[in-house]
Amino acid sequence: MTSAPKKKSSRIQRQQRIVDHVVAHGSAAAGELSELTGVSLMTVHRDLDDLVSRGVLRKFHGGVSAQPSTVFESSSDFRLHTHLAEKEALGREALRFLTPGMSVLLDDSTTALALARLLPDVGPLTVVTNYRQVLETLRDATDIRLIGLGGEYSRTHDSYLGLPCQEMITGFSVDVVFLSTSAMNARLTFHQEQDLVLVKRAMLASAATKVLMMDASKVGRSALHQLVPVSAFDHVLLAGSLGADLVSEIAEYTDVRTVPVDRPAANESE
Repeated sequence: MTSAPKKKSSRIQRQQRIVDHVVAHGSAAAGELSELTGVSLMTVHRDLDDLVSRGVLRKFHGGVSAQPSTVFESSSDFRLHTHLAEKEALGREALRFLTPGMSVLLDDSTTALALARLLPDVGPLTVVTNYRQVLETLRDATDIRLIGLGGEYSRTHDSYLGLPCQEMITGFSVDVVFLSTSAMNARLTFHQEQDLVLVKRAMLASAATKVLMMDASKVGRSALHQLVPVSAFDHVLLAGSLGADLVSEIAEYTDVRTVPVDRPAANESE
């Protein structure tokens, strides 16, 4: 009677170990994962097929990856562990746009999450978001009026998307929106997934002030779908190592602020 639940539990634990390993290393080969988990290649491939179908990982010839590309966005789990110092710096800089009593809209980026962690010290605020991680971060903050956006749940992004989410957003008129996206060049912003493009556009349309927060790894790149022109943002915050020429070119279209990054440990995991 208990063998099936134990088998299911073992599979879940094994898949979580696979995900943790791929997230930590960016990618992994099937043989490497077979050795890691102590199961056959056939079993690993079944696990990988399941994880890929759920949008957690992405297959390539010979293995799987959690890293983003021009066509695929990385999972929330992967993004939570990358470029942490830059995201924290962007979050601190974003506080300059906030005063108590404001209404704030946050997207499902891990950069916006870095800002969310600082908001309890600013309140009272009203915060609207579709990102489950932000909801969890702020749910016990007594000075934060928290409004969750619904829709179809995306396991890859740990957020709520789709038409219901877009329609909910159109019912709000907030003071400021903070968002990030997958890529930008001097003129345009991009994202790999159409569903996220539509939600982010709805967010921008509902806000009086629009702030884009980008770490250097996303700048000077493109992705499958155009989001909006850089000029659609009132302010662009950039953190990390960036070329002066590119920053100057972006500044032709909007207000640009480069943010210093604190690196307390030389071996900080990116």
